[in-house]
Amino acid sequence: MSADTGVNAMTDSFILVLNCGSSSIKFALFEAGTAQPARRPAWNGKVQGIGGPEPDFGARDVAVAPVPLDADHPYRAALELIRRHALRWLDGRPLAAVAHRVVHGGSRYFQPVRVDARVLADLKGLIPLAPLHQPFALEAIEILLAERPELLQVACFDTAFHHTLPRVEQMLPLSWSAWERGLRRYGFHGLSYAYIATALAERHGREEAQRARTVVAHLGSGASLCALQGLESVATTMGFSALDGLMMGTRTGALDPGAVLYLMEIEKLSLAEVGHALYHASGLLGISGLSSDPRMLLAREGEDSEVGERCRAALELYVRRIVREIGAMAAVLGGLDRLVFTAGVGEHNAAIRARVGGALGWLGVEIDDAANRADAIRISTANGRVDVGVEPTNEEWVAARCAWALA
Repeated sequence: MSADTGVNAMTDSFILVLNCGSSSIKFALFEAGTAQPARRPAWNGKVQGIGGPEPDFGARDVAVAPVPLDADHPYRAALELIRRHALRWLDGRPLAAVAHRVVHGGSRYFQPVRVDARVLADLKGLIPLAPLHQPFALEAIEILLAERPELLQVACFDTAFHHTLPRVEQMLPLSWSAWERGLRRYGFHGLSYAYIATALAERHGREEAQRARTVVAHLGSGASLCALQGLESVATTMGFSALDGLMMGTRTGALDPGAVLYLMEIEKLSLAEVGHALYHASGLLGISGLSSDPRMLLAREGEDSEVGERCRAALELYVRRIVREIGAMAAVLGGLDRLVFTAGVGEHNAAIRARVGGALGWLGVEIDDAANRADAIRISTANGRVDVGVEPTNEEWVAARCAWALA
């Protein structure tokens, strides 16, 4: 792979986007040039099950059977697998840059940044704030810095979109010295919200979209809400860490800190055990005992069994927390004009959208059942006071656009 600099030099070249999680890496190649990258990637895919017995590589137009990776360095091996197939796909065409989704930029990084050794060191200091994602994105960056130091790498931060939060939304009710030390609410899923803000301006016109009091529900394995005023973030449910706010697939969401103290003091859980419980063994999975995927719980909730009861309880709490927090976002906005569902659950799970919408009738939300079942762009009735939509997100394109702007 060769690296070029300058927008004109990017003609006929590509930008690779890496979205690294603890057990998976999403990747996409976007064609670059004098105009910003097209929305649809030229090629994309995912390696999942990293660290397990049979990691799976899947990419458009490439069929690869599950293959074992180096057990001692599975993540490095997964990146090498992506590199090998990307080189084959590029077939000699140049790679201009690599864009990385980095979850946490802390109180210093509010814009995409070229990554060098100093920036990498700064970002490593933020690993405790996002332990599920930060270390893996940084590992990919570090490997590429060592192997291809001339290749432009750009970090794009999930926290950056929330830099517009007013101070009252950033502050935690701790001591003032904690605020001065950087303990604050940062917010996450920013690349997703940045894309939705762009899409809403295009779909409805910028002036109308800026006027609308909007709540975006990013519902995936991780989940959060963002209140948009003037297409900027003015409130969000995730805070200091990606544990806050909505109940999620395996994460608790907002939790009385006294419960954490109880687990440690009375039940004698270690710090590591508490961390595992909060991040990996709670939420939909923890309550249901079955799965973190709402589809599986919906399929079993009708059973007259303990499993059915736990699935019902998990889904009830999941929906209740979403509804309650949408109400809080509407209070901050002074009303609600638009509600947008996005991400895996938000885009594809009509049953969850129907239950959320059904509990928000008091706000003027009315869901059109047929449109909702079809995952239509607009799923509200003509008589509803709130425009309700489904908008597919595109975090990878946002990252590619950031790298294109810095190249």
